[in-house]
Amino acid sequence: MGGMLSVLSYGVGTILGLVLVGGLIFLILHDITQKKHTVLRNYPVIGHLRFVFEDLGEYFRQYFFAGDRSEMPFNRAARSFVYRLAKGEGSIIGFGSTNDLREPGSIIFVNHPFPVLEEDRLPTPSLTIGEGYCKQPFEGRSIVNISGMSFGAISAPAVRSLSRGAREAGCYMDTGEGGLSPYHIEGGCDIIMQIGTAKYGMRNLDGSFSPEKAKALSEHVKAFEIKLSQGAKPGKGGVLPGGKVTDEIAAIRGIPAGKDSISPNRHYDIANMDQLLDQVAYIRDLTGRPVGVKTAIGGWEFVNDLCDTVLRRGLEYAPDFLAIDGGEGGSGAAPQTLFDHMALPITEALPRVVDSLLQSDLKRRIRVIAAGKLVTSARAAWALSVGADFVNTARGFMFALGCIQAMRCHQNTCPTGVTTHNKRLQRGLVVEEKYLRVANYCRNMNKEIDMIAHSCGCRHARELRREHVRIVQTANQSVALNMLYPYPIVGSRAAAKEQQATSVAA
Repeated sequence: MGGMLSVLSYGVGTILGLVLVGGLIFLILHDITQKKHTVLRNYPVIGHLRFVFEDLGEYFRQYFFAGDRSEMPFNRAARSFVYRLAKGEGSIIGFGSTNDLREPGSIIFVNHPFPVLEEDRLPTPSLTIGEGYCKQPFEGRSIVNISGMSFGAISAPAVRSLSRGAREAGCYMDTGEGGLSPYHIEGGCDIIMQIGTAKYGMRNLDGSFSPEKAKALSEHVKAFEIKLSQGAKPGKGGVLPGGKVTDEIAAIRGIPAGKDSISPNRHYDIANMDQLLDQVAYIRDLTGRPVGVKTAIGGWEFVNDLCDTVLRRGLEYAPDFLAIDGGEGGSGAAPQTLFDHMALPITEALPRVVDSLLQSDLKRRIRVIAAGKLVTSARAAWALSVGADFVNTARGFMFALGCIQAMRCHQNTCPTGVTTHNKRLQRGLVVEEKYLRVANYCRNMNKEIDMIAHSCGCRHARELRREHVRIVQTANQSVALNMLYPYPIVGSRAAAKEQQATSVAA
């Protein structure tokens, strides 16, 4: 019996050896005859290691080689900060900061010699959007809110967690351009409905805008947002690969299932500023809700033109808010060229937008929402100091959901279930756990922004001003933000336009 087993074992081993040798010979012949990869033609078999290391390289760098402050798009220090806030562990660290305050662009807040006492602190007030210009104004209660991420780009469990967490924390949630899903509604949070260039969720069969659907949606949402562009890809519409367009997503968007969902690169019915403001006024009158505009900024022409047109036509045509997305935005998939080189970063765009609104005396009429890598309390407090009324973040809340920056958002293989429709991978994202982390992150961000304000001598976060911030220019030299971007004279642009019109008339 033992002899038979020995023979059998010998036979199996021989067969496996022959299969291995045969497979190796086949691979060698394949590599040296294929014409696509030079390395494989010259170095058969071992050349495959190059591609293995190339695929795994970003993960090795992330966990073993990159410093806490050296990684992009978000370094380990920023991600760890978000994780701690989301878990309710606080932001306390020991021994000192790894943030190099000599690095150009670093933010330094000006501490007050006599910070605000606990008993003198005030709750940060809410702000109303659209008051006096629409039937149902919207009260924004939280400074930090969830930026636009479409159902389709992110998974159903992710949307459900964000919706429930937003309700818990009292912030609003932007739908992104993919339409309003049942998962947005089920949490009961305040929702801003984004109107993208494809008008998903409120389109007719031919892709045109449907007033009936928009009016029906107004029963579920607090405001509408006309998206001209986003920081990840200005000048290009949204892209959802066909593999992620399920039957459910197709039904919500009003498109065929299984086919790439590609939005036009701009609205067909908006080709100039007058048409944009016509749409703002039309949708506001139709729905009774506030209507704003989301855009990335490439220069000063857009905001100056918008202000001039509003001054010419009247405040009733002004958007109720402007959501300014920095060129460093990027929760969606986009061509690398646009990611890397298109639109101004929020640090340059936001001050210019606020200045133009102040010069036109429109800042009180038009609320400003800032977005673009504002995932930490310091960056959010900087935005408030510049003049933003609210701060939106998408990737901050993705980290709160458990995102590990695997950078597979467009491949439907997200290992944490945030951006995939693979049910097996979604299983890791437990809604009952993650919605609490979403709420924790939002609440703790607001608390930390208030902490910065109190340290600067402000009673609440909305009292932060440019003089409370310094920006490092070169090593060991910083400049006050109000010197870098001096406050303009309020109404100076409006007065100049009025004087010009009077001179022409005379």
